Amino acid sequence: MLRVVRGDLSPEELAALVAVVAARNAAAANAAAGAKPAPRSEWGHPVRAHRTPHRVGPDAWRRSAWA
Repeated sequence: MLRVVRGDLSPEELAALVAVVAARNAAAANAAAGAKPAPRSEWGHPVRAHRTPHRVGPDAWRRSAWA
């Protein structure tokens, strides 16, 4: 809803104002609909809290990188 507070608008000026406001609202709605959420950092991912424990053995250092 638009309300003219001061001045006298001609019908053409009012139509131009409505067109600009409608275009901006449509652009904002399209941007919000197409926006993707920010990628989540893998460092804080909850799955990392459920890692398997490191095994003891001669190649434990290798397995620790892949666990």
